[in-house]
Amino acid sequence: MPRPRRISTALTLAALALGITFAPGVLRADAESEDPIKLTLHDWTGQLITTTIMGEVLKKAGYNIEYVQADYIAQFAGLKTGDLHVAMEIWETTGRDAMDEATATGQVENLGETGMLAIEEWWYPAYMKDKCPGLPNWEALKDEACAEAFSTAETAPKGRYLGGPVTWGGYDDERVTALDLPFEVVHAGTDAALFAELESAYQREAPIILWIYAPHWAPAKYQGEWVEFPPYSAECYADPAASVNPDETYDCAKPRGPIWKVAFAGVKDKWPGAYQAIKAFTVDNDEMGAMVSAVDLDGKTVDEVVADWLAKNEERWSGWID
Repeated sequence: MPRPRRISTALTLAALALGITFAPGVLRADAESEDPIKLTLHDWTGQLITTTIMGEVLKKAGYNIEYVQADYIAQFAGLKTGDLHVAMEIWETTGRDAMDEATATGQVENLGETGMLAIEEWWYPAYMKDKCPGLPNWEALKDEACAEAFSTAETAPKGRYLGGPVTWGGYDDERVTALDLPFEVVHAGTDAALFAELESAYQREAPIILWIYAPHWAPAKYQGEWVEFPPYSAECYADPAASVNPDETYDCAKPRGPIWKVAFAGVKDKWPGAYQAIKAFTVDNDEMGAMVSAVDLDGKTVDEVVADWLAKNEERWSGWID
């Protein structure tokens, strides 16, 4: 896998537009090393918020912080070598395999749960249920008429499933094949594009079925349901005989569960205070949903939202760095 690159000019400009700062913190005597702790940034608002909260708290403890753009899955190459140091959001739904492989090497450490619980699955607006009345059961999607109800001019007669950016993983293409669904997977280029298309379709009551995740504001703002696929199991992803299609893997739902924090294994020795602070970090789904909503819907910057959270939760986060 390619090594994640340092922040590009384009990402820097985009991050500045969101109000994210990249200046290192001012080192105080209680930090164990002047070297920067490199926290990874990805391409969805919630992750920018959790990472910026952690970075700003560590700055207050005197640590030198650097934010680095990294691909969600490919970042593990940099975490293994120590070129990257901390990733604040590894979702049980899509990142568990990569995380387990990395931690098994001993070069990456799982620092525990963030406090958030993840759902990532196919989702459709409630108005589509009249056109595909067997939903939310996944088998309704096998009906040609139902698939055509979700089609576009480019995919007809197949339905169109709008997936997340390719870098998010998720095995949607494999799931379509394994469950023999008459759908074409089209990947959104960015998180913003994914939800912009949902907003446009929802306002027009146009057909759409797409990747929705929580914690996020979308499941609260829009009325709809997640598709109910065959139950997830680890065996389903590894053994064709474990689920409904004896010849294919990924013929089941995506897993649900915690969002994890991970770090290069050397963090605990080089920056032991930061290591303990990262382990102590927690936010919950409701907090995160409200903060993402403030950025995506209310037009606030990430920095504004983080500053507000820090001001309201000083007693809480100061305990992380004591």
